[in-house]
Amino acid sequence: MQHPVNILERYWNFTSFKPLQEDIINAVITGEDTFALLPTGGGKSLCFQIPALAKEGICIVISPLIALMKNQVQALQDKGIKAMALTSGISYKDLDTMLDNCIYGKYKFLYLSPERLQQDIVKDRIRQMNVNLIAVDEAHCISQWGNDFRPSYKNIAVLRELQPTANVIALTASATPEVVEDIVSQLDFIAPKIFKQSFARPNLAYMVFTEEDKFYRLVAILKKNKASSIIYVRNRKATFDISRFLEHKGFTATNYHGGLSNKEKDEAMDAWINNRKQVMVATNAFGMGIDKPDVKTVIHLNLPESIESYFQEAGRAGRNGDKAFAVILKDKNDEALVEKQFLNVLPTVDFIKLIYKKLSSYFQVAYGEGEFETFDFNFNDFCKTYKFNTIIAYNALLALDRTSIITLSKQFKKKTLIQVVTSNASLFNYLETHPGSAIIVKTILRTYGGVFEQETKINTLLIAEKTGIPEFKVISNLEQLEKAELITLQNSKTDAQITYLQPREDDKSINRISTVIKQQNSLRQHQVRSVLNYISNDTICKSVQLLSYFGEKNVDDCGVCNVCLQKKKAPKVDAKSVKHGIIELLETSDLSSRALAEQLPFSEQDIQCTLTELLEYEIIKLTKTNTYKLAHI
Repeated sequence: MQHPVNILERYWNFTSFKPLQEDIINAVITGEDTFALLPTGGGKSLCFQIPALAKEGICIVISPLIALMKNQVQALQDKGIKAMALTSGISYKDLDTMLDNCIYGKYKFLYLSPERLQQDIVKDRIRQMNVNLIAVDEAHCISQWGNDFRPSYKNIAVLRELQPTANVIALTASATPEVVEDIVSQLDFIAPKIFKQSFARPNLAYMVFTEEDKFYRLVAILKKNKASSIIYVRNRKATFDISRFLEHKGFTATNYHGGLSNKEKDEAMDAWINNRKQVMVATNAFGMGIDKPDVKTVIHLNLPESIESYFQEAGRAGRNGDKAFAVILKDKNDEALVEKQFLNVLPTVDFIKLIYKKLSSYFQVAYGEGEFETFDFNFNDFCKTYKFNTIIAYNALLALDRTSIITLSKQFKKKTLIQVVTSNASLFNYLETHPGSAIIVKTILRTYGGVFEQETKINTLLIAEKTGIPEFKVISNLEQLEKAELITLQNSKTDAQITYLQPREDDKSINRISTVIKQQNSLRQHQVRSVLNYISNDTICKSVQLLSYFGEKNVDDCGVCNVCLQKKKAPKVDAKSVKHGIIELLETSDLSSRALAEQLPFSEQDIQCTLTELLEYEIIKLTKTNTYKLAHI
């Protein structure tokens, strides 16, 4: 057996482990059931990959995230390590071959979703494998009290029956004490070795600021900290709008969300990873598997949906150990907005039943059929067809995904089908009078055979590259040809794929998960309340608040968050001096709170409190342009 450090150096080019990694690896190698609670960036994957490489046989890795499975498999393959993932859309024949390769082909890693453990062929072949370890990633998903609970994770227990001698390692980056206890119980651990790394990040300053103008503070933060940054926002449009706003302000910025094509995602990621772009503006779709050590600031312009997700997203800052900042910018509307975004849009059991029925109608799935069928899905078209509120409908689809009724894979796809429905002569007569279309049509005819006989899928981007004509003009010309009734054209876009994991059974399918849906709605309410408590509590150290949420006790104040810094400040300035300074400036002109803060030697908080007091006593008043003026002028 190779020594773990030798494996680390051979494949990862490191000569030492991160805290707790070696202890966890040694426990796994000696056959112990092991629980590893390591915060984001703690190096969880090595804790099962190195023991698996050190021993004969194959490691089975359970993960709910298809994209993460693909990323890890690709990373292992790039190192010359044989690994595969059983994702959706695999034919029975291919599945049969792949599982045989796991038995006879000296593969070291088999990644699969927990839903796969419901298939007899998968269970039969796993029973025949020489399994050296079972790794359960994102293990909090097995607990009904965990963030993103997935009932399908209950299937993992079957692995202990199929491979009773293989030990198990459970890994997660976020779990409360209640969740840890539940994970250990659900996975039937006996005398488990539990490793918990403190979530404390001494170099990371947690900040929560109340702002009238979030964009003004955003620009100020980025100017002060001219280094790699992530800005998290709530929706896809905001990623584009804010990245363009920052470019206009002189920053280099790009954007990322689940609706981009793989090429667009890769380009944005590459530019940011290699510091050609300082700022990544993203939805929470960004960050999985990202280990960029020099991120200086992570800024949330909208409130996160839970402490668990916030801690993971904020934890992407300062992984190199240098001082870094995790900032939430909030305003007076955010509390009501977060309730509207997360609580008022929780789908009821009845609404999920309706969504499921309409989904089956949309894809024309017959009752009792559909299992493991995959469909391209245009979410906006679906909502428009059935007049659904997009947010509630999306949450309902997520509930169906989490409860293993369907899988929802977010990926942008574009498909263009054409067929020439006129004679060769008629087509070329048209092209003589429309020379702009001639090169496009000729290129299609020379690139694709059969367009006169049948509908043919074409790549409009390839045609654009070959002709030197922008893609939108290629499509515009094809639309003109369709109007002239020379071709048929189908030009569709999808932003997701949906795979049915169970035969369609309408209400029966949803009744089986109704208790889970209600429990998860209750958990979501608790999570939102916890976020609101965190942003509004200005008396307890921010780091202490977060660590207490995850069960850490007797924790010292961090000394660097906004609460600690406020405590360190000199005694509060004389209120009369602040009032005098404000009134003196307003005697000359009307001014905004920002202009007052720039001209007075007092903190923004002291100025804001004094302005509120002066307004109450009607010494000043607010103008229509949101500036302040003396009431008697």
